Amino acid sequence: MTPPAGTRTLAAMTSLSPQSPSSGLSRIRVGSAPDSWGVWFPDDPRQVPWQRFLDEVAESGYEWIELGPYGYLPTDPAVLTEETSRRGLKVSAGTVFTGLHHGEAVWEKTWAHVADNAALAQAMGASHLVVIPSFWRDDKTGEVLEPDTLTPEQWRNLNTLTERLGRRVREEYGLRIVVHPHADTHIDSEENVVRFLDGTDSGVVSLCLDTGHYAYCGGDSVKLIETYGERIGYLHLKQVDPEILADVRAKGTPFGPAVGQGVMCEPPAGVPALEPVLDAAQALGVELFAIVEQDMYPCAPDAPLPIAQRTRAFLRSCGA
Repeated sequence: MTPPAGTRTLAAMTSLSPQSPSSGLSRIRVGSAPDSWGVWFPDDPRQVPWQRFLDEVAESGYEWIELGPYGYLPTDPAVLTEETSRRGLKVSAGTVFTGLHHGEAVWEKTWAHVADNAALAQAMGASHLVVIPSFWRDDKTGEVLEPDTLTPEQWRNLNTLTERLGRRVREEYGLRIVVHPHADTHIDSEENVVRFLDGTDSGVVSLCLDTGHYAYCGGDSVKLIETYGERIGYLHLKQVDPEILADVRAKGTPFGPAVGQGVMCEPPAGVPALEPVLDAAQALGVELFAIVEQDMYPCAPDAPLPIAQRTRAFLRSCGA
Protein backbone atom coordinates (compact mmCIF):
# COMPACT_ATOMS: atom_id res chain seq x y z
CA MET A 1 0.00 0.00 0.00
CA THR A 2 1.09 3.60 -0.58
CA PRO A 3 2.30 5.39 2.58
CA PRO A 4 0.53 8.56 3.76
CA ALA A 5 1.18 11.65 1.68
CA GLY A 6 3.40 13.18 4.33
CA THR A 7 5.80 10.25 4.22
CA ARG A 8 6.02 9.86 0.47
CA THR A 9 9.34 10.47 -1.20
CA LEU A 10 10.58 11.47 -4.63
CA ALA A 11 13.41 8.95 -4.35
CA ALA A 12 11.33 6.33 -6.13
CA MET A 13 11.15 8.44 -9.27
CA THR A 14 13.26 7.55 -12.28
CA SER A 15 16.09 10.05 -12.72
CA LEU A 16 17.40 11.14 -16.10
CA SER A 17 20.28 13.38 -16.97
CA PRO A 18 19.25 17.03 -16.56
CA GLN A 19 18.75 19.21 -19.58
CA SER A 20 20.39 22.53 -20.18
CA PRO A 21 19.57 25.00 -17.38
CA SER A 22 18.81 27.59 -20.04
CA SER A 23 15.45 25.94 -20.62
CA GLY A 24 12.52 27.30 -18.63
CA LEU A 25 11.32 23.74 -18.09
CA SER A 26 14.76 22.26 -17.63
CA ARG A 27 13.51 18.96 -16.19
CA ILE A 28 11.01 18.20 -18.97
CA ARG A 29 12.07 16.17 -22.02
CA VAL A 30 9.56 16.60 -24.82
CA GLY A 31 8.86 13.99 -27.48
CA SER A 32 6.11 12.59 -29.67
CA ALA A 33 4.63 9.24 -30.61
CA PRO A 34 3.03 7.32 -33.49
CA ASP A 35 -0.36 8.16 -31.96
CA SER A 36 0.10 11.77 -33.10
CA TRP A 37 0.36 10.42 -36.65
CA GLY A 38 -2.92 8.53 -36.41
CA VAL A 39 -1.32 5.18 -35.52
CA TRP A 40 -3.29 2.87 -33.24
CA PHE A 41 -2.52 -0.56 -34.69
CA PRO A 42 0.55 -2.52 -35.82
CA ASP A 43 -0.77 -2.63 -39.37
CA ASP A 44 -3.66 -0.65 -40.82
CA PRO A 45 -4.10 0.70 -44.38
CA ARG A 46 -5.35 4.01 -43.01
CA GLN A 47 -2.09 4.66 -41.15
CA VAL A 48 1.05 6.30 -42.53
CA PRO A 49 4.03 4.00 -43.19
CA TRP A 50 6.50 3.87 -40.32
CA GLN A 51 9.25 5.43 -42.44
CA ARG A 52 7.09 8.50 -42.97
CA PHE A 53 6.35 8.77 -39.25
CA LEU A 54 10.06 8.71 -38.40
CA ASP A 55 10.89 11.25 -41.11
CA GLU A 56 8.17 13.65 -40.05
CA VAL A 57 8.62 13.39 -36.29
CA ALA A 58 12.29 14.31 -36.79
CA GLU A 59 11.34 17.11 -39.17
CA SER A 60 9.00 18.47 -36.50
CA GLY A 61 11.90 19.01 -34.13
CA TYR A 62 11.42 16.15 -31.70
CA GLU A 63 14.30 14.05 -30.38
CA TRP A 64 12.35 11.46 -28.35
CA ILE A 65 9.72 9.00 -29.53
CA GLU A 66 7.70 6.08 -28.19
CA LEU A 67 7.51 2.74 -30.00
CA GLY A 68 3.73 2.77 -30.39
CA PRO A 69 1.84 -0.47 -31.03
CA TYR A 70 4.26 -3.38 -31.15
CA GLY A 71 4.99 -4.26 -34.76
CA TYR A 72 4.34 -0.83 -36.26
CA LEU A 73 8.01 0.13 -36.08
CA PRO A 74 10.61 -2.53 -36.94
CA THR A 75 10.99 -5.04 -34.08
CA ASP A 76 14.58 -5.91 -34.98
CA PRO A 77 16.65 -3.67 -32.67
CA ALA A 78 19.49 -3.42 -35.18
CA VAL A 79 17.17 -2.18 -37.92
CA LEU A 80 15.30 0.21 -35.65
CA THR A 81 18.53 1.57 -34.16
CA GLU A 82 19.83 2.36 -37.63
CA GLU A 83 16.56 4.00 -38.67
CA THR A 84 16.24 6.15 -35.54
CA SER A 85 19.90 7.05 -35.24
CA ARG A 86 20.20 8.44 -38.74
CA ARG A 87 17.23 10.70 -37.98
CA GLY A 88 18.60 11.82 -34.61
CA LEU A 89 15.82 10.07 -32.66
CA LYS A 90 15.87 8.20 -29.35
CA VAL A 91 13.24 5.99 -27.70
CA SER A 92 11.72 6.91 -24.33
CA ALA A 93 9.25 4.04 -23.86
CA GLY A 94 7.33 1.10 -25.22
CA THR A 95 3.60 0.55 -24.76
CA VAL A 96 1.64 -2.52 -23.65
CA PHE A 97 -2.03 -3.30 -23.12
CA THR A 98 -3.12 -5.40 -20.15
CA GLY A 99 -6.25 -6.83 -18.56
CA LEU A 100 -4.79 -7.70 -15.18
CA HIS A 101 -8.11 -7.30 -13.34
CA HIS A 102 -8.98 -10.72 -14.79
CA GLY A 103 -6.44 -12.31 -12.45
CA GLU A 104 -3.98 -15.17 -12.76
CA ALA A 105 -5.79 -16.63 -15.78
CA VAL A 106 -4.37 -13.88 -18.01
CA TRP A 107 -0.92 -13.57 -16.48
CA GLU A 108 1.08 -15.79 -18.84
CA LYS A 109 -0.51 -14.32 -21.97
CA THR A 110 0.03 -10.81 -20.60
CA TRP A 111 3.65 -11.47 -19.76
CA ALA A 112 4.39 -12.84 -23.25
CA HIS A 113 3.04 -9.58 -24.72
CA VAL A 114 4.91 -7.46 -22.19
CA ALA A 115 8.19 -9.33 -22.63
CA ASP A 116 8.32 -8.69 -26.40
CA ASN A 117 7.71 -4.99 -25.90
CA ALA A 118 10.06 -4.66 -22.94
CA ALA A 119 12.89 -6.45 -24.74
CA LEU A 120 12.66 -4.06 -27.69
CA ALA A 121 12.36 -1.01 -25.44
CA GLN A 122 15.39 -2.12 -23.44
CA ALA A 123 17.41 -2.75 -26.59
CA MET A 124 16.56 0.76 -27.78
CA GLY A 125 17.78 2.34 -24.54
CA ALA A 126 14.33 3.27 -23.23
CA SER A 127 13.70 3.72 -19.52
CA HIS A 128 9.92 3.22 -19.30
CA LEU A 129 7.11 0.91 -20.30
CA VAL A 130 3.67 2.52 -20.61
CA VAL A 131 0.97 0.14 -19.37
CA ILE A 132 -2.59 0.76 -20.62
CA PRO A 133 -5.49 -1.15 -19.00
CA SER A 134 -7.80 -3.06 -21.32
CA PHE A 135 -10.93 -1.32 -22.60
CA TRP A 136 -14.35 -2.25 -21.22
CA ARG A 137 -15.84 -1.38 -24.61
CA ASP A 138 -14.28 -1.76 -28.03
CA ASP A 139 -12.46 1.38 -29.19
CA LYS A 140 -13.49 0.82 -32.82
CA THR A 141 -17.05 -0.48 -32.62
CA GLY A 142 -18.17 0.73 -29.20
CA GLU A 143 -19.30 -2.80 -28.32
CA VAL A 144 -19.55 -3.26 -24.55
CA LEU A 145 -17.13 -6.05 -23.66
CA GLU A 146 -17.59 -6.15 -19.87
CA PRO A 147 -19.00 -4.01 -17.03
CA ASP A 148 -17.50 -0.53 -16.70
CA THR A 149 -16.86 -1.00 -12.96
CA LEU A 150 -14.68 -3.53 -11.17
CA THR A 151 -15.64 -5.79 -8.30
CA PRO A 152 -13.53 -5.70 -5.10
CA GLU A 153 -11.86 -8.94 -6.21
CA GLN A 154 -11.02 -7.45 -9.61
CA TRP A 155 -9.51 -4.39 -7.94
CA ARG A 156 -7.32 -6.70 -5.84
CA ASN A 157 -6.27 -8.56 -8.99
CA LEU A 158 -5.48 -5.30 -10.78
CA ASN A 159 -3.42 -3.88 -7.93
CA THR A 160 -1.55 -7.07 -7.03
CA LEU A 161 -0.70 -8.12 -10.57
CA THR A 162 0.32 -4.61 -11.60
CA GLU A 163 2.81 -4.59 -8.73
CA ARG A 164 4.04 -8.02 -9.84
CA LEU A 165 4.39 -6.73 -13.38
CA GLY A 166 6.34 -3.69 -12.20
CA ARG A 167 8.78 -5.78 -10.21
CA ARG A 168 9.37 -8.31 -12.97
CA VAL A 169 9.81 -5.69 -15.70
CA ARG A 170 12.33 -3.85 -13.54
CA GLU A 171 14.22 -7.03 -12.58
CA GLU A 172 14.39 -8.55 -16.06
CA TYR A 173 14.54 -5.47 -18.29
CA GLY A 174 15.54 -2.55 -16.09
CA LEU A 175 12.45 -0.54 -17.07
CA ARG A 176 9.95 1.29 -14.88
CA ILE A 177 6.29 0.71 -15.64
CA VAL A 178 4.03 3.76 -15.80
CA VAL A 179 0.31 2.99 -15.79
CA HIS A 180 -1.77 5.12 -18.16
CA PRO A 181 -5.29 6.15 -17.02
CA HIS A 182 -7.36 5.96 -20.18
CA ALA A 183 -10.91 6.67 -21.32
CA ASP A 184 -13.15 3.58 -21.54
CA THR A 185 -10.93 1.63 -19.14
CA HIS A 186 -11.33 0.95 -15.44
CA ILE A 187 -8.60 3.45 -14.49
CA ASP A 188 -10.14 6.64 -15.79
CA SER A 189 -11.79 9.12 -13.40
CA GLU A 190 -10.16 10.86 -10.44
CA GLU A 191 -11.92 8.43 -8.10
CA ASN A 192 -10.56 5.37 -9.87
CA VAL A 193 -7.09 6.80 -10.40
CA VAL A 194 -6.79 7.67 -6.71
CA ARG A 195 -8.12 4.25 -5.71
CA PHE A 196 -5.50 2.61 -7.92
CA LEU A 197 -2.66 4.77 -6.59
CA ASP A 198 -3.65 4.24 -2.97
CA GLY A 199 -3.88 0.49 -3.56
CA THR A 200 -0.46 -0.01 -5.14
CA ASP A 201 3.15 0.21 -3.99
CA SER A 202 4.75 3.53 -4.90
CA GLY A 203 8.12 1.80 -5.16
CA VAL A 204 7.10 -0.28 -8.18
CA VAL A 205 4.06 1.40 -9.76
CA SER A 206 4.13 4.92 -11.17
CA LEU A 207 1.64 6.78 -13.34
CA CYS A 208 1.73 7.97 -16.93
CA LEU A 209 -0.50 11.02 -16.58
CA ASP A 210 -2.21 11.69 -19.89
CA THR A 211 -3.60 15.19 -19.58
CA GLY A 212 -6.16 14.68 -22.33
CA HIS A 213 -7.57 11.39 -21.08
CA TYR A 214 -7.69 12.66 -17.52
CA ALA A 215 -9.61 15.78 -18.61
CA TYR A 216 -11.86 13.62 -20.81
CA CYS A 217 -12.79 11.68 -17.66
CA GLY A 218 -13.27 14.82 -15.52
CA GLY A 219 -9.91 14.93 -13.75
CA ASP A 220 -7.66 17.88 -12.90
CA SER A 221 -4.05 17.16 -13.93
CA VAL A 222 -2.48 19.96 -11.90
CA LYS A 223 -4.31 18.81 -8.77
CA LEU A 224 -3.16 15.22 -9.34
CA ILE A 225 0.46 16.29 -9.81
CA GLU A 226 0.35 18.44 -6.68
CA THR A 227 -1.30 15.70 -4.60
CA TYR A 228 0.43 12.57 -5.92
CA GLY A 229 3.58 14.10 -7.37
CA GLU A 230 5.87 11.26 -6.34
CA ARG A 231 3.69 8.83 -8.35
CA ILE A 232 3.93 10.82 -11.60
CA GLY A 233 6.62 8.98 -13.57
CA TYR A 234 5.79 10.13 -17.09
CA LEU A 235 3.52 12.54 -18.97
CA HIS A 236 1.45 12.41 -22.13
CA LEU A 237 0.55 15.90 -23.32
CA LYS A 238 -2.89 16.13 -24.88
CA GLN A 239 -5.92 18.41 -24.92
CA VAL A 240 -9.65 17.89 -25.39
CA ASP A 241 -12.14 20.12 -27.18
CA PRO A 242 -14.64 21.07 -24.43
CA GLU A 243 -17.57 21.50 -26.80
CA ILE A 244 -17.09 18.14 -28.46
CA LEU A 245 -16.48 16.55 -25.06
CA ALA A 246 -19.80 17.89 -23.81
CA ASP A 247 -21.53 16.29 -26.79
CA VAL A 248 -19.65 13.02 -26.25
CA ARG A 249 -20.68 12.91 -22.60
CA ALA A 250 -24.29 13.80 -23.35
CA LYS A 251 -24.59 11.04 -25.94
CA GLY A 252 -22.41 8.42 -24.23
CA THR A 253 -20.21 8.19 -27.32
CA PRO A 254 -17.48 5.53 -27.07
CA PHE A 255 -13.89 6.72 -27.10
CA GLY A 256 -12.98 5.58 -30.62
CA PRO A 257 -15.84 7.39 -32.36
CA ALA A 258 -15.23 10.39 -30.08
CA VAL A 259 -11.67 10.62 -31.41
CA GLY A 260 -13.05 10.42 -34.95
CA GLN A 261 -15.30 13.33 -33.99
CA GLY A 262 -12.22 15.38 -33.04
CA VAL A 263 -12.51 15.31 -29.26
CA MET A 264 -8.72 15.39 -28.92
CA CYS A 265 -7.59 18.69 -30.39
CA GLU A 266 -4.46 20.58 -31.28
CA PRO A 267 -2.88 22.62 -28.47
CA PRO A 268 -3.47 25.25 -27.28
CA ALA A 269 -7.11 25.17 -28.44
CA GLY A 270 -8.41 22.80 -25.77
CA VAL A 271 -8.21 21.87 -22.11
CA PRO A 272 -6.39 21.50 -19.85
CA ALA A 273 -4.04 24.43 -20.33
CA LEU A 274 -0.62 22.83 -20.68
CA GLU A 275 1.49 25.63 -19.20
CA PRO A 276 0.26 25.04 -15.59
CA VAL A 277 0.66 21.28 -16.05
CA LEU A 278 4.26 21.67 -17.20
CA ASP A 279 5.00 24.14 -14.41
CA ALA A 280 3.57 21.74 -11.80
CA ALA A 281 5.64 18.90 -13.25
CA GLN A 282 8.79 21.03 -13.25
CA ALA A 283 8.16 21.89 -9.59
CA LEU A 284 8.41 18.21 -8.63
CA GLY A 285 12.18 18.50 -8.93
CA VAL A 286 12.63 15.35 -11.02
CA GLU A 287 13.29 14.72 -14.69
CA LEU A 288 10.24 13.66 -16.69
CA PHE A 289 9.40 12.76 -20.25
CA ALA A 290 6.44 14.68 -21.68
CA ILE A 291 5.33 12.93 -24.86
CA VAL A 292 2.84 14.65 -27.17
CA GLU A 293 -0.02 12.30 -28.04
CA GLN A 294 -2.87 13.77 -30.03
CA ASP A 295 -5.27 10.92 -30.78
CA MET A 296 -6.21 11.29 -34.44
CA TYR A 297 -7.13 7.80 -35.70
CA PRO A 298 -7.98 7.78 -38.52
CA CYS A 299 -6.62 10.90 -40.18
CA ALA A 300 -5.55 12.14 -43.58
CA PRO A 301 -1.86 11.31 -44.16
CA ASP A 302 -0.92 14.96 -44.69
CA ALA A 303 -2.58 16.17 -41.48
CA PRO A 304 -0.07 15.17 -38.74
CA LEU A 305 3.11 16.97 -39.85
CA PRO A 306 1.88 20.60 -39.74
CA ILE A 307 0.06 19.92 -36.46
CA ALA A 308 3.22 18.40 -34.97
CA GLN A 309 5.31 21.37 -36.10
CA ARG A 310 2.87 23.88 -34.61
CA THR A 311 2.62 21.88 -31.38
CA ARG A 312 6.40 21.73 -31.02
CA ALA A 313 6.59 25.49 -31.55
CA PHE A 314 3.86 26.01 -28.93
CA LEU A 315 5.73 23.88 -26.40
CA ARG A 316 8.90 25.87 -27.04
CA SER A 317 6.93 29.01 -26.27
CA CYS A 318 6.04 27.39 -22.93
CA GLY A 319 9.73 26.88 -22.19
CA ALA A 320 9.96 23.19 -23.10
